[in-house]
Amino acid sequence: MASFTSITSCPSSSSLHKNFQHSPQMFPSKHSQQNHNSSWLMLGSFRSTKQRLTPRSAPQGLKIQSAATKQEKRPAEEDWKIKRELLLQKRVRSVDAKEALRLQTENNFVILDVRPEAEYKEAHLPGAINVQIYRLIKEWTAWDIARRAAFAFFGIFAGTEENPEFIQTVESKISKDAKIIVACATGGTMKPTQNLPEGQQSRSLIAAYLLVLNGYTNVFHLEGGLYTWFKEGLPSITEEGE
Repeated sequence: MASFTSITSCPSSSSLHKNFQHSPQMFPSKHSQQNHNSSWLMLGSFRSTKQRLTPRSAPQGLKIQSAATKQEKRPAEEDWKIKRELLLQKRVRSVDAKEALRLQTENNFVILDVRPEAEYKEAHLPGAINVQIYRLIKEWTAWDIARRAAFAFFGIFAGTEENPEFIQTVESKISKDAKIIVACATGGTMKPTQNLPEGQQSRSLIAAYLLVLNGYTNVFHLEGGLYTWFKEGLPSITEEGE
């Protein structure tokens, strides 16, 4: 597993300070949730030596730490094949837009819209509950800055990250025994095709997977996503219309 080394000066190294000039540089450093390694690294530049520093060769007063770069895989990052198998095992059924509307109006199904809040405000289903499964990157650690830069490299200036509060927020709004239809923009599918023998995952299917993992037992999925819903001219409202 790759790692970076951080070098920081200790307060007691007064004699070393003359030869040590701080020039902080930040490097992305993924880290496990089970440890408290720093997610940013400070590297000092030395003008008086070219010797590579190791725990044994480092001058007195320097503290050397190794920060792991590999982050523990979160449930949402699990392979799609594994997600799909569980969804089928839990009998998560896909419904089209018209059936979803009927289930909502006649059988008290809850529409859970997992798109980003900005997309939800543009247009959404009447009565839908919005809990975004991905959100805009919030923090400004070195790792977050690196991710923003990676998105920007591809022309995306609104990079997203998994919402760590997704399940907690859903639980505060929807009971475990509620009948839920999960919706996103495109929907994805669990149906095999010639080009996609295992279907194709989407935000709504990832959300459905997290729901069944956390005890929700009546989970459905909007086939074709909200794109199909809007295309068919089914009821929708904007934030200003509420």
